[in-house]
Amino acid sequence: MMGQIVFAPLVWPEVLVLALVLAVALTGVSLWRGMAGWWLRGLTALALVAALANPSVQSEDRDPLSSIALVVVDETASNRISTRPDQTDRALDHLTSRLSALEGIDQRVIRVQDDPDNTGSLVNGAIAQALTDIPRDRLAGVFVVGDGQVHDADSPPDLPTPLHLLQTGEADDWDRRLIVQNAPGFAILGEPVTITLRVEDQGAVPPSVAGSAELALSLNGDTPRVVTAPIGQDLQLQVTLEQGGMNVLQFELADTPGELTTRNNAAVIQINGVRDRLSVLLVSGEPNAGQRTWRNLLKSDASVDLVHFTILRPPDRQDGVPVNELSLIAFPTRELFVDKIEEFDLIIFDRYRRRGILPNAYFDNIRQYVENGGALLVVGGPEFAGVDSIWRSALGEVFPAYPTARVLNEGFTPRISDLGQRHPVTEGLEQFAPAGAEGEGPGWGRWLRQIEVIPEQGQVVMQGVGDRPLLVLDRVAEGRVALLASDQAWLWDRGFEGGGPQLELLRRLAHWMMAEPELEEESLTATAEGNRITIARRTLSDTAPDVTLTAPDGGTVTLGLTETTAGLFSAEYEAADLGLYRLSDGTFDAVVALGPSAPREFEDTIATPDRLGPLIAETRGGVARIEDGLPDLRLVGEGREASGRGWLGVTQRDAYITTDVRIAALLPVWLWLLLAAGLALGAWLREGRR
Repeated sequence: MMGQIVFAPLVWPEVLVLALVLAVALTGVSLWRGMAGWWLRGLTALALVAALANPSVQSEDRDPLSSIALVVVDETASNRISTRPDQTDRALDHLTSRLSALEGIDQRVIRVQDDPDNTGSLVNGAIAQALTDIPRDRLAGVFVVGDGQVHDADSPPDLPTPLHLLQTGEADDWDRRLIVQNAPGFAILGEPVTITLRVEDQGAVPPSVAGSAELALSLNGDTPRVVTAPIGQDLQLQVTLEQGGMNVLQFELADTPGELTTRNNAAVIQINGVRDRLSVLLVSGEPNAGQRTWRNLLKSDASVDLVHFTILRPPDRQDGVPVNELSLIAFPTRELFVDKIEEFDLIIFDRYRRRGILPNAYFDNIRQYVENGGALLVVGGPEFAGVDSIWRSALGEVFPAYPTARVLNEGFTPRISDLGQRHPVTEGLEQFAPAGAEGEGPGWGRWLRQIEVIPEQGQVVMQGVGDRPLLVLDRVAEGRVALLASDQAWLWDRGFEGGGPQLELLRRLAHWMMAEPELEEESLTATAEGNRITIARRTLSDTAPDVTLTAPDGGTVTLGLTETTAGLFSAEYEAADLGLYRLSDGTFDAVVALGPSAPREFEDTIATPDRLGPLIAETRGGVARIEDGLPDLRLVGEGREASGRGWLGVTQRDAYITTDVRIAALLPVWLWLLLAAGLALGAWLREGRR
């Protein structure tokens, strides 16, 4: 039971203050005038003021409350390497048993997990959140069990009691990590870009491993290139991208025996390869209705450098026109097809026939250009079926189909083949059917002529009259060839019978021929969003092999793929850890980084008390290395040192809850008045008036 004096004034507080001031003033006057009973007069005035103040005695019945010790367990990735999980378990068991043995001390345990946003170990945030449920006057102390790598140390909680760290890790720990200092997000194809890397060692590094490290660089899953990287110095590497679209660069340090973890030995950079300008050579035969369509299509793209030549008058035509009026410039055949042929990204022959302008040796140069990685698109009209067809030149060796010399002059609606439904060039083209189209099949307008060809290789992705091949695609050595067995695509551009998706088809054709990754018919890709990895396998086959996924910690899992759309198989995987994941189906390999390839948890892996040090010192807490032995726990008073050699302190807070409150007047009002009257009488008698 606890008691105290409280006041319940019978008048306004202002009146009570005024009465007190008058009492003091009158007592002072009595003293100044030398009255013998001045002190009795003062007591009389004080009794009257006390009566107005109405003092009471308040008594409380209190039940004591236990104090609460908060135990914070770091279960983030950096505290799950090496021997740290075992040390954490031992320390937690020790703390819970010792706290249970302390009288009047309860305990609460919270665990700090990895954050999917790669924010690191938010220990201080976890403590602040826990304190919203723990009254401050009951908090006896905070114990953090972890490696001390706290990533919110700049926002410490306001603690009324000591903070202690039970530090995991060992004195001889050391680690090596790879840091990407600088990497561009975009790069122009064919031009070198500079990437800056750095290799750093931390902790007690053995002299035998200092100096340099072997670093392997792999571009888009190709055979790695190994370089020697100095330790503690920036390393600048130049990389030249040859593939458009997203390129994946993987860097990986060779594992070194004894280092804490290899999770920070790898990094993945994604660089979008863009072409400075697409260089296209368009060679047209005799003027035709589709010629302007091709030219307008290519010239409408500001990123295309178009070189267009049209053979208006073949050399064998004798019409009496003077030679100086035949052309504005001579056809620079040698310059285009010998000297600068490698500078073109795409060569298009639109209804071109052999007329002696290009010697057979030039056609052989074009064949070599294709085999060395070039792209060739052939649009065939009636001349492709004739005796002067370019198929009958050296270039015919790379054609995926040969003409039968038959020209089919009849209307037909182009259709996507069964294989074309799976090929990214033609897959889903039906959705581009124009509104109000009159044709059959997918709702496109008809074409009116087709050249009959017999495919020898490649993929037939579109069909025409009687399901004959209309568009055939093929890979030739390092290059690609597309054969369109009709010169009627311009009808779609003109809107004949509603038209069709000419622009989309030709755009996809150009991107496929430029080897854009998103239009590869055989590919394995993976994307990450949050903790979810989405795996996509595109194939022309009816089935896709299982994919083996290797996690950052080396564990593997085999995933079966499900066909979602024609030619596209996919699977999803919920990942447990941040880091670099590798995928393989036996034919293709891919990598994907969940969060950064080296998460924040692995930027600094050496256990240290430095980040929590200021807060520990401010609260008079302590640090105990688990490796050196587990500390004893003691009860200490508030404001006292809470740590010493081999022990840590817990503050007993003496919190309580009030169960009952009673208030009683110190004296009745009439007694106060009687006391005042007696004192006044005493003053009168003292001053000789009896």
